[in-house]
Amino acid sequence: MPYLSLQNLVKKFPARGGSGEVLAVDHVNLDIERGEFVTLLGPSGCGKTTTLRLIAGFEFPTSGRIVLDGRDIASLSPDKREMSMVFQSYAIFPHLSVFENIAYGLKIKKLPKDEIKRKVARVLELTDLVGLENRAPNQLSGGQQQRVALARALVMEPKVLLLDEPLSNLDAKLREQMRVELRRIQSQLGITSVYVTHDQVEAMALSDRIVVMNQGRIEQVGAPWEVYRQPANEFVANFIGRANFVDGEVAGVEGDRLVVKALGGIMDIPQPPDARQPGEQVRLVVRPEAIILDGRAEDGFPAIVRRSTYLGSLIEYDLEVAGQLLIATESDVIRASIYPEGARLHIAFYKNAVYCLPKI
Repeated sequence: MPYLSLQNLVKKFPARGGSGEVLAVDHVNLDIERGEFVTLLGPSGCGKTTTLRLIAGFEFPTSGRIVLDGRDIASLSPDKREMSMVFQSYAIFPHLSVFENIAYGLKIKKLPKDEIKRKVARVLELTDLVGLENRAPNQLSGGQQQRVALARALVMEPKVLLLDEPLSNLDAKLREQMRVELRRIQSQLGITSVYVTHDQVEAMALSDRIVVMNQGRIEQVGAPWEVYRQPANEFVANFIGRANFVDGEVAGVEGDRLVVKALGGIMDIPQPPDARQPGEQVRLVVRPEAIILDGRAEDGFPAIVRRSTYLGSLIEYDLEVAGQLLIATESDVIRASIYPEGARLHIAFYKNAVYCLPKI
């Protein structure tokens, strides 16, 4: 039995002007195991934050069930759900010290002072805040404030930790550091966590599984490598990373391989789980890094460089291939020089890196 289960979850809000309803969460079904780190990922307005608020109890479902550890909690108030939430704005009290902020929930529960001190001391060490107990929030950096908010949630020893874009207010470098810290703490405690973000890199770095959402529905659930390498549809392929889409036709099937006519040539690619058949029109997902740039290859696909951009660790190209524009990337350390605009070369594709979708 899953530890946390969302069953046929629906949430409708009244539309502006009072006419009709807006379907924010559309029959969502999701099972989360104990100790798992699951991220709800999608564009603004996709329903991910509403789903998190339904789990937390800040919103109540129009229909459906939320089952935690075998108990339906959909009608319970937030304080009865044994969950803690870390908000985007941190929401720490400016008039309380670090210690007082972290201890606040424990004091509300009227725990003995000695127990409060012991619990707070443990999370101070866990979140690397030892020595900052008496500081006011305005004496802390953004990263330290974020850790106070996390410590305040963890000290309650919740069954589920909920995180609503908690790193979005940090600068890029600090955000990377806090991703590592957050994952370390979650793994060390083994706490079941549900995380919301629109940042795909963040989702890939943190998650055991990613739930890609769009228009209130779940498009795909899978490990980071699955949603990147084997997207369920064009929306997922386009949202997770960058992708080129190439139309083709299946010319033949050879065991677990497909022979596909595309870009004026032939491509040998893996057969997807939902097998394609000869004569079927398909849509190929080609990641920029799946394109091999080799100006000497005479048996590849002729290409013309339409744009080249130096990005430090990567060189990015716009390539015209059989009348279609493809984006390709190459590591800076591979090549001593950059192909200039107008250069003619031949390209190939990493055979196992091209994924095949049905053409809709």
